[in-house]
Amino acid sequence: MKKIELLSPAKNLEVGIAAINHGADAVYIGGPSFGAREKVGNSIEDIETLCRHAALFDAKVYVTMNTLLFDNELEDARKLAYDCWNAGVDALIVQDMALLNMDMPPIALHASTQCHNIDAEKVKFLEDVGFSQVVLARELSIEQIKDIRSKTTVPLEYFVHGALCVSYSGQCYLSHVIGGRSANRGACAQPCRLSWNLENAEGKRLATNRHLLSLRDLNNSKNIEELIDAGISSFKIEGRLKDIDYVKNVTAFYRKTIDEIIERRDDICRSSRGESNPAFYPNPEKSFSRGFTDYFIHGRQKYIDAPYSPKSMGEYLGTIEKVKNKSVTIRTGKTLHNGDGLCFLDRENNLLGFNVNAVAENKTHSLTQTVTSNSDISMATRFKIEGSKIFRNSDLVWQKEVEKSQGNRKMKIDLIFTDTEEGFALSAKLHDTDSEYITTYLSTEKEIANNAEKALENIKSKLSQWGDTEFMVENIEIFFDNRQQTTDNRLCPQESHVETYGRMSYFIRASVLGEMKKDLVEKLRSYLIEKHRDERERRNITSSQQNVIYPKEHLSYLGNVINKKAREFYEFHGVKDIEDGLEKIKSNDELVVMTTKHCIRYANNICSKEIGKPATSLYLVNDKGRFRLDFDCRNCCMKVIKEKFI
Repeated sequence: MKKIELLSPAKNLEVGIAAINHGADAVYIGGPSFGAREKVGNSIEDIETLCRHAALFDAKVYVTMNTLLFDNELEDARKLAYDCWNAGVDALIVQDMALLNMDMPPIALHASTQCHNIDAEKVKFLEDVGFSQVVLARELSIEQIKDIRSKTTVPLEYFVHGALCVSYSGQCYLSHVIGGRSANRGACAQPCRLSWNLENAEGKRLATNRHLLSLRDLNNSKNIEELIDAGISSFKIEGRLKDIDYVKNVTAFYRKTIDEIIERRDDICRSSRGESNPAFYPNPEKSFSRGFTDYFIHGRQKYIDAPYSPKSMGEYLGTIEKVKNKSVTIRTGKTLHNGDGLCFLDRENNLLGFNVNAVAENKTHSLTQTVTSNSDISMATRFKIEGSKIFRNSDLVWQKEVEKSQGNRKMKIDLIFTDTEEGFALSAKLHDTDSEYITTYLSTEKEIANNAEKALENIKSKLSQWGDTEFMVENIEIFFDNRQQTTDNRLCPQESHVETYGRMSYFIRASVLGEMKKDLVEKLRSYLIEKHRDERERRNITSSQQNVIYPKEHLSYLGNVINKKAREFYEFHGVKDIEDGLEKIKSNDELVVMTTKHCIRYANNICSKEIGKPATSLYLVNDKGRFRLDFDCRNCCMKVIKEKFI
């Protein structure tokens, strides 16, 4: 049966635990160094704590070591890999091939999307040299994914939600060229989110002060089943810089979406155990977003960009009915609250917002509400026209529900309670599994109960209560003196019933049963953690040493080779000509600093295919520089060019 993995981001230990508790099958987190988000580092001690919590649910922890490494960093990276393995980490997400050419622990390696995994030939190579999972490029369509799946067997991971890098990952050097902050070294300054002017070769301005490289956020929630059938087994949520409420909400939403698919199919299952119960109704529109797109999954489409603002638009509410001074009447089917944050595009398409100070429902029309604000600028002068769209980027009531939510993830267990010569024994195992029973014993004098039926009910009631632990009871069996006293299937403490096969029972204090449960919880936790650690996937170390031929004989600076070990790796696998990566050299030559499927011509209705004219060069210009845009219409992609310095 195919296991489906929901993979969530973790900025830190707290966010990682929240992701697991709200339904993640795996989380990815940055270690102390060498992660592609240099501002998000975590200690090995915190990572080990996260691993232990995840292991309870047989969930996994992946550590990102997906930056390019200089020669003087290789030994530290190798030591960190061993630290991660010893801490219980399940896999490392990596970009630099040097790590396959070193003395590494047997930890599984995942090929980061920064490896530029865009076709079957590349993915097959990565599989053959020992990668346990490959993160595909976000730009791939369903048909391209199917082609990769038909020619490979390695598990495939795919981004389904979150911020989009406009460039193919690993192929963006704009931040490095502008200010020396390399995306491949974890220091991207996100120049793609800045505003730019668009000019033609003669300097004529075609667009002014627009976020021409900024994309909407990815949302593939409607395409999950299609992606499963295409070959994806790991569904990744972007966001290692996102806060805890974002991760709770989006994780819970995709958990619900995936579970609904699993429920009606018998060929797929979850890759971890335990059921989560968030204290809110998950809705991705209520978390940070620039508007949504499913990108290129079904081919090129309009409106994948967010040219007016890189900030969050949030949840679409409806349209403006009337604007008067500082009050706005909104046609919406959603309930507004005092303190909500609303936003809109003004007459110049700038994103503006205000907080709601009061809400009044229109008694003559249930779908309209009037809100007022203490804004200093009259709303009537800011809104475009009546009928324009308005959004909510902060829902105060819902936000409080999310903040309180603990996820409440539980695993079902079966219990057996028996008497022994010295006292009593309480055993538990995971429900509906072939796992072994874990037992705790108590030596004590036994006192025969005067009312056997009442005593059995008290025992069962106490054994059914597991509080804020990770466990909930599904079945209880009680055996006294080799006689079965009670069997409850799909036990509900509020609907308990006892079938008595003998008249004898014991009087047992609640504190005694409580101590036995407490001890059993610790034994169960230890058993589950150690079982998960022992069963971690181990990489075949010798696979990277096999003479598998790389698909290309030449690697330009786009191959991102900046250390000797990576160079040796590619040479061993048949690459004859290898240029140094940009992080290692300074070049005044013309350079491709970004390759993207986002086409500014297409987005602005001047696509050469649509208007029947040749795709002449355009220029992006702001105070950071001037960059030429070249259009590869045959392959339907755009390149951002730093022209040769003269």
